[in-house]
Amino acid sequence: MFRTSRGLFAAVNYSSLSRSVKIEHFIRQLSVCRTMAEKFRLPERYGAGEKSVWVEYIQLAAEYKPAVNLGQGFPDYHAPKHVTEALSQIATSENPLLHQYTRGFGLPRLVENLSKVYSPLIGRQIDAFNEILVTSGAYEALYSTILGHVDTGDEVIIIEPYFDCYDFMVKCAGGVPRFIALKPKPQGDDISSADWVLDEAELASLFNNRTKMIIVNTPHNPLGKVFTQRELELIADLCKKHNVLCLSDEVYEWMVYEPKQHIRIASFPGMWERTITVGSAGKTFSVTGWKIGWAYGPADLMRNLQVVHQNCVYTCCTPVEEAVARSFEYELARRDSPDCYFYSLARELRPKRDYLMKILKENGFKPTLPEAGYFVVADWTDLEKKIDLSSELDKYKDYKFTKKFAKEAGVLAIPPSAFYSEAHKHLGETFARFCFIKKDENLELTENLLKEWNSKKK
Repeated sequence: MFRTSRGLFAAVNYSSLSRSVKIEHFIRQLSVCRTMAEKFRLPERYGAGEKSVWVEYIQLAAEYKPAVNLGQGFPDYHAPKHVTEALSQIATSENPLLHQYTRGFGLPRLVENLSKVYSPLIGRQIDAFNEILVTSGAYEALYSTILGHVDTGDEVIIIEPYFDCYDFMVKCAGGVPRFIALKPKPQGDDISSADWVLDEAELASLFNNRTKMIIVNTPHNPLGKVFTQRELELIADLCKKHNVLCLSDEVYEWMVYEPKQHIRIASFPGMWERTITVGSAGKTFSVTGWKIGWAYGPADLMRNLQVVHQNCVYTCCTPVEEAVARSFEYELARRDSPDCYFYSLARELRPKRDYLMKILKENGFKPTLPEAGYFVVADWTDLEKKIDLSSELDKYKDYKFTKKFAKEAGVLAIPPSAFYSEAHKHLGETFARFCFIKKDENLELTENLLKEWNSKKK
């Protein structure tokens, strides 16, 4: 195809062209390809377009077909019956509007119930229609908060290890991530997530007049740390001193193991007006595929989230919002009962946590006991002499270990270096993250697989 005098492409017999014309044509086409590639390259704010750890390891699970997938954080058994039945009833409801667009910032029935849930926990009446936004999962709540408040050059403090989208979203907004790592205090053989702490002086040094936000994840993923009153007071005092917004990611709020208690930083004096709190229906009701989340905070801050949301997602799935609203009503009606899922979920998970801790300890790992959530982070360095990682091409040792371990033992875990900045990835390289919100038989299978793997390595 060549351009004619009229500016159109005309078909030619390529085989009839001379060698010099063919070369000229090839060079022209190559130049066009280079120009196209340059003009339509991925914008710099998205980096080089690397796969996230989730995309990579979901693909690995399909490729390796491990006997047990303890990588991704979701249950492999049914959610509470009343939750799934609510969605089933809505699907066949005589009300046609349950299948049409709803209010963009959240189904009225849902935001009203969210206000009923959180108002007594925060110690103030939350305005359902101005101080709550329903989002496409907690993921979008984080996105709308960060994109709605962070401007070019703003600094955002991120506590490591962190959910891997935090820094990416900050960069997309033009912000500058500033990192500080939780580090384990020197301990004996047993360590809990409470032993992973921040250096207070280092934290204070990160705050300056360019600091726009700090992201606090409590209860914490992947460590299961529940930030203490004193730790949160330190963060709150720094936020107030430097006029900084706190983004509090609390999606694991209902999975806290006694005697620990989850403390909401928005309830602290002077913090409601500078805190946006994020929650998740997926974590609350064990339905991660429903992708409904929310954020709540003062109306003047929530306005920024609404602007991002209305120009991105606009509105969420009406039938699922309705099902979540009904599920909250069911739990609110028995809020004072130990059967309420807000309390029974942690009791259900505790034996699974303790069982996985036992399995890992007996098979050469040094796990951190989580105070909350459904993950265990375990040090695998004592197993290094049993596993040859030389054939794995990844840059970081935890990627090499988790991939080789999945191939040999049939158990898939997640490499925690994915939750650290480039400068601090070495802090996560000797660990692997395991999920225990799984069927008992799959945890039993994990035990058998690890014993079998270990016996072969003696």
